[in-house]
Amino acid sequence: MNRSFSESQIVYEDNHMMVINKKAGQLVQGDKTGDLSLLELIKDFIKKRDDKPGNVFLGLVHRIDRPTSGLVIYAKTSKALSRLTQMVKNREVKKTYWAIVAKEIIPGSQRLVHYLKKNEKNNKAIVYPKATEGAKESILTYNLIKTLDNYLLLEVDLETGRHHQIRAQLSKIGVPIKGDLKYGSPRSNQDGGISLHARKLEFIHPVTKENIEITAPVPQNDAVWRACEE
Repeated sequence: MNRSFSESQIVYEDNHMMVINKKAGQLVQGDKTGDLSLLELIKDFIKKRDDKPGNVFLGLVHRIDRPTSGLVIYAKTSKALSRLTQMVKNREVKKTYWAIVAKEIIPGSQRLVHYLKKNEKNNKAIVYPKATEGAKESILTYNLIKTLDNYLLLEVDLETGRHHQIRAQLSKIGVPIKGDLKYGSPRSNQDGGISLHARKLEFIHPVTKENIEITAPVPQNDAVWRACEE
């Protein structure tokens, strides 16, 4: 799993925030594994780069799963952190994902509505077709954007942000994400990650109020991902 950070991962930065193209396997912030997280690595990087004498402020705005790659927003001031966190909560940050999935016959476009409940024991989302006690409504829309030799490339727009939502909902309709053993993929990816990529973010800048649109290149160390951008 990838535990290093390089400056080339920064896809956007100003005085208020930094947007990172996370590699599969990188941890967005510390957890019970005790592994070094991007939060710590980036703080250390900023301290050295900007020659800062004191502590560096950096706050995580939203999470993406460790095996997933793609865009993550970090706030560099407390004002930006509170505003961005609120925007995510209010669904004012539009997130678009790319997912490489099993090659099955599915509609070219579909809006999926399920109810998801997190199983704490195995850290997995259980999917229900209708409202169930303790389960949260989970909505996404996918579009099939490319057919590869052995896989399909889907573009996914999230309407809700639930635990393992894309992974669980796509698995439920018979197209698990490539490399996602937890949700039914037959084999793992070489890097231990899954082929789910936080591709695009669109939002209004919390301070300058300009329209921000950021796209993250796909992982270049994977031939299937590279074929998606060709």
